[in-house]
Parts: sequence; C-alpha cells; structure tokens
Amino acid sequence: MVSGRVSSTEGGAVQAVDFATVYLKGGHSGGTTDEQGRYRLKTRPGDYTLVVSAIGYEPFEKPISLKRGEHLNLDITLTSKTQTLDEVTVVATGVNRVKRSAYNAVAVDTREMQNSTKNLSDALAKAPGMKLRESGGVGSDMQLMLDGFSGKHVKVFIDGVPQEGVGSSFGLNNIPISFADRIEIYKGVVPVGFGTDAIGGVINIVTNKQRRNWYLDAAYSYGSFNTHKSYLNFGQSFKSGLTYEINLFQNYSDNNYWVDADHVEQWNADGSSIITDEVFRVRRFNDTYHNEAVVAKVGVTDKPWADRLMLGFTYSQMYKEIQTGVRQHTVFGEKHRRGHSLMPSLEYRKRDLLTRGLDLTLTANYNRNVTHNIDTASYRYNWLGERRLNTNGRGEQSEQYARAYNDNWNATATLNYRIGRAHTLTFNHVWNAFHRTNTSLLTGAEIKDEFAKETRKNISGLSYRLMPSDRWNLSVFGKYYHQYVSGPVATDDKGTDYVLVERTVQQFGYGAAGTYFVLPGLQAKLSYERACRLPTIEEMFGDEDLESGQVDLRPEKSHNVNLNLSYARTIGPHSFYIEGGLIYRNTRDYIQRNIQDLSGGKENATYTNYGKVVTKGYNLSARYSLGRWLSLGGNFSQMDVRDMEPYQIGSTGNSTPNLTYKARMANVPYLFADSDINLYWHDLGRKGNLLTLTYDNQYLHSFCYNSEVIGTNSSDYMIPDQFSHNLSISYSLHNGRYNLAFECRNFTDEKLYDNFSLQKAGRAFYGKIRVHFGD
Repeated sequence: MVSGRVSSTEGGAVQAVDFATVYLKGGHSGGTTDEQGRYRLKTRPGDYTLVVSAIGYEPFEKPISLKRGEHLNLDITLTSKTQTLDEVTVVATGVNRVKRSAYNAVAVDTREMQNSTKNLSDALAKAPGMKLRESGGVGSDMQLMLDGFSGKHVKVFIDGVPQEGVGSSFGLNNIPISFADRIEIYKGVVPVGFGTDAIGGVINIVTNKQRRNWYLDAAYSYGSFNTHKSYLNFGQSFKSGLTYEINLFQNYSDNNYWVDADHVEQWNADGSSIITDEVFRVRRFNDTYHNEAVVAKVGVTDKPWADRLMLGFTYSQMYKEIQTGVRQHTVFGEKHRRGHSLMPSLEYRKRDLLTRGLDLTLTANYNRNVTHNIDTASYRYNWLGERRLNTNGRGEQSEQYARAYNDNWNATATLNYRIGRAHTLTFNHVWNAFHRTNTSLLTGAEIKDEFAKETRKNISGLSYRLMPSDRWNLSVFGKYYHQYVSGPVATDDKGTDYVLVERTVQQFGYGAAGTYFVLPGLQAKLSYERACRLPTIEEMFGDEDLESGQVDLRPEKSHNVNLNLSYARTIGPHSFYIEGGLIYRNTRDYIQRNIQDLSGGKENATYTNYGKVVTKGYNLSARYSLGRWLSLGGNFSQMDVRDMEPYQIGSTGNSTPNLTYKARMANVPYLFADSDINLYWHDLGRKGNLLTLTYDNQYLHSFCYNSEVIGTNSSDYMIPDQFSHNLSISYSLHNGRYNLAFECRNFTDEKLYDNFSLQKAGRAFYGKIRVHFGD
C-alpha cells in the first residue's frame, strides 16, 4: 500500500490539491485525490514510479519500491506552472478542479475579499454573466441573475447541500464573505452530483474542510445607515480526530437611506387627499432589519470508518420591517415580519468504502422555520412619514397577524466509483419534503387553516465520466424528477372557499458535457442538457404576505446549450486570462413572476407559467496581473430573453395573436458589465504587511420592467442606465493576523434601481476590523 497527501503552496499557505491524477507507472493501480488531497493505492510488491499530475502544476515522479505487507506513506508537494492572479485565482486548487471539469463552470476565490465588508452575493457579482438583484438595503429580498435566468431558476447549495427553506438569515446577501473558502458557479448544465432541478445554474458555497489544529477568525464592521455586521469563526482538530467548528454572524441596519418617491399621497386638513406627479426626496423610515445566526458542528475526521462525520446544529432569527410593497409607490409604516429557525444536520463522507475507488457522501437535515407576518396598524402612512386613521379598518396591505410553521426535511446521497484511471460513475439522489401550516392569531384564539401546504421531491441522477488524459474528458448523464404537491385552491373570486388539490409530476432529463485543451492554456467546453425545473415552495405557496403562490404550476422544461473558450498564459511577471461563452436556452412553461393589482391601490406578486421563452446571449471576461502589485479585469454580458409564444396563453384554438411575441421579457436586465483595478504594496512598514487599494464599478443598461411593447415610450416603465463606482483600501499586518479596511460604495451617489423600479441605497461608507489567529 502507498498513500499520502498531495498539496501545493499557494500564497505561502499549504493547500490540498483535489482530483489530481495519481498512478503507479509499471503497474495497474491509479486514481484521483479526494477533497483533502489524499490518495491511497494498493498493488503487488515490486518497483514502480509514482506519478502525480494536475492541470496547472508541474508533473511529479518518484521511484518507489514496495515489499510485501509494507505500507508506504508519501506526501507530495506540487509546483504551480502558472502564477495565480491576485483578485481571482486561476489555478488555485478549488478553482483548478472546477475549470478542469467539462461543465461550464467558474469559481471565485473569496480569500482576497475577506478584509472587505462584502457578503457572498457581492462576491458573486464579479463572476461572468452574474448580476446581483436586490430590492433594497441590508436584509432585502435578493435574486441572482445568471445568464439571463434569475430567482428560482438558480439554485444555491452550501457544500453540496440544497438551501431551500433555510430562512432569510441564510440568504447570500446576509452571509459574510469569510463563511466561504470559494464559490463555485455552474452555468446552465449542472452535474448530477448536485441532484438539482435548476435551469439557470447552480451556486455552490464551499467552506474550508481542511484539518486545522486551531484557528479563530473574527470581524466587525460599521457603516452608513447605522449598519453593523460581525462574524466569528473558530474551531479545532485534535490528534484523536475529534473536530469542532463554530460560526456566528449577525447583520443590523436601519436602512434609512434617501429615495425619490413619486405618486406621494398628501392629506389635507379636511381629510381629503391628493396625489401629484411631484417627486419627493424622502428617507425610508420603516425598514430596520437584523438577523443573528450560529452554526455549530462537532464530530470526527480521518477515521478508518469515516473520513468526516459531523453533527451540526444551526439556529437563526430575524426581524424585518416592511417599508414598501412590490412597487415603491406603496408605502407601509408599521408592517413587519419576524421569525426563527432550528436545523439539526448530519454529514458523513468515506473514501474507498468497502472497495477501492468507491466514495460515499451522505447529508441530512431537518429545518423548523417559524415566521410571523404582522399587519395590524390602525393608520395609513405616506412617504413623508405622516399618518392618518384608516377608515377601512386595520391593516396597511390586508389585516393579518399570522404564524406559519414551515417544516423542511432534506437528505442527499452521492456515490462516486472510480474504475482505473479513466472512468468514473456518479450516482446522486436528493429527497426533500416540505409541510406548512398557517394559523391566524388576530382574535387571540388560534384559528388554523383547514388545509396544509406540502410537497415532496425526489431527484435521481446517474453520470459517466471518461477522462483518459489531462487534455480532455467527457461526461454523459441522465436525471429523473418526481414531485408530489398538495395545497388549497380557491373555488370563488373572493377567496372565501377552498378545496384541497393534489398532483404528481414525473419528468426525465439527460445531457452531455465535454472539454478539450486545444493548446496548453487554451480550453474549450461544450455542454447540452434537456433540463427540468420543478416549481419551488415560494412559487407554489407564496410567502403568506406579499407573494401569492399557485399550486398548479407546471415544471419548466428547457434545452440548454453552452459553449465556452478560455485562455491563460504567464510570461515572466505578466499573467493573462481571457474567457468567452455563448448561451442558448429554449424553455417551455417558463415560470414568470408578475405584479397583480389588488383593491385599494395595493399589489402583490404572483407566479404563472408562460408558454415559450428563448434566451440567446454571450459573456466575456478578461484579467491581467503584473507580478504581485497589479491586477485588473472585468466582465461584459448581453442576454437576449425573448417571448417566443406566437399566440396568447389560454386563447381558444390558438386564435388570438400574442401582442408581446418576440418582445423582451419584462423586468429582465439584458446588458451589464463590471470592472476592477487592484494595487498591492507588499511589506509596507514591515515584512508580511500588505496595503491593497481597489476601485471597481458596475454598469447596467436601461431595461423595461413592464412589457417593452407597452413601456418603450414611457419612462414610467423604464429602469434607467446606471453606472456606480466603489473605492476601498485595506491594510493587513503580520501576514494577515490584523486587518483594517475602509470602503466607499457608490461614491458618485448614482441613483440605483431594480425589480419593478425599487430604489437602492446611494453613497455609503463602511469600516471593518478583522483578526485571524491559528492555522
């Protein structure tokens, strides 16, 4: 037996090299390293040459001699072929593994951002084809748009575990950047290992699982709008294998930034009111948000029967004041929401289970989320903060004091079987069950809804990967989707009578992905998938407040094609990276979020299936670095998302033409870009110190949040061009042990809008301190 660990030295830190090829020349034993860089080969006694290779590293060879019964332990350190870029690491271990895959994937290394006040969604906004969409400030509703698809089309995972139903505290705009080691982004075609039904793509947050003796990472930031954010992460691994990890974080903000409000209702002394086209510069006054979360894990690592066995417990709580409805001209003065979540979890990983080459990963969790929606105000408010008695009774949107119990069960199983050096089989199964009960607390006595809302989902996937050399590999796969849904449907227009509706959906999907290194550093990727996306909990059941669900939504079905070319080269101190991608999506039963008008001038959001939508687009990305002191780059994306349904949905015999045929889909940005420049001054003051100065910007072309057929000639329906700029400076001492950072976001005070013209914060300042000890 010969075993050990393959690692590299990146930026002075030892990093595991996962999925490196390891084999014995002169024998028949071979395989790949696991996520911790470990390998284990069993062979007959004799003389061999141990060979280790990985893209981006110099190959390693060492003659060895094995005697009968001998177990040789040999750790190996690889040398990088190319330099890493300072802002986005091109060949660091995690990024290298993602780029070696056949899937259209990129990865963001978060280590360079950990001194900033960014959260995970801010980091994602720097990836090609990615656009962050927020409805306001800290804690606001957030969507990620990836290659023209947004919201529920893009699925989020943490270490391969789906994040549906975990609560708003674990939204990507609430999780601090230090929580992740890297972020993997899979566009369109998704590996079966995630067991997901995404069409737009997958975001996988990867945390640091390397064994560390002892460590502590703590940070606190303060900034505009009375914004406080803090983070604490510590843990330890003992020689016995006992390991514990603790993560705590919190966010707080008054979110009292200035906005431009029109359609402002003003009240006269006689009780009458008037609404003019005048624009008022006003502060948000009912938008405080805070959340707190703790993630604790304890278990063992590096045991003969388990590489990693961890029991976890997560608790989070949140409080959110609701300033507006789904459009900004609707204003609330007392409406709010609060909730908490409890989630025990289990994680088990074992390499070479029962036989060499068979790896197993199991995860399971149960989440009990309790949410209260409270809208019992006796007053009506306007944007000036004035109020008057509501003559129609209580409630600003609709009177409610309701509690929702959301129970979410989730389990995943992944088997990888490596056959020799070139062949790998992967099987994945995801099981998810959700149950919601609603109770009204308005009268003091609890009144429970007659029907619960529930869904069960099973997704199975099987793939085969052929990787005969480091130059090319090919994957083919198939997926099976099954969903059961049960929920109430109104039988009258007023919603006073309901019946229970049940349905079952089954679908199949399939696809293939391949990559080929045309030249050293020049990589081509092509992938296709016949994909299916099952409706989510929010789309079917709503949020029991501002969003209405639709139980009978049909799954989306899509043909997805991705073509990607990338080139990386280093010449002396100069490093270059260029990437371009083409995207095509042909989607049936596209699920669209629409605004629905209610009585009293109120609105809510609802979801509907929408015939046929075709997406065509491309994105470009480039980066250059000069030694250790300069890095600059940027991304450009253009996505054409069109309504390609020739006839109006629901028309008899396809007789009524669709007025929006071939028009762009509403409320979807189609052209955006970003760029950044980073300057580094190493050993400033003393050896090991680092001063970093960063400028970055984001550009968004104007788009229509209603159908462009209706809104092209009216600014009332247009979100304008936006070009925002940010500056930051950070100073790191004693090799990252002590860190200070200052930021100015949107320093030109650009007016920023999104999602049906909801306005975001203007110029803001932030400061942060961070300390890091241990491994």
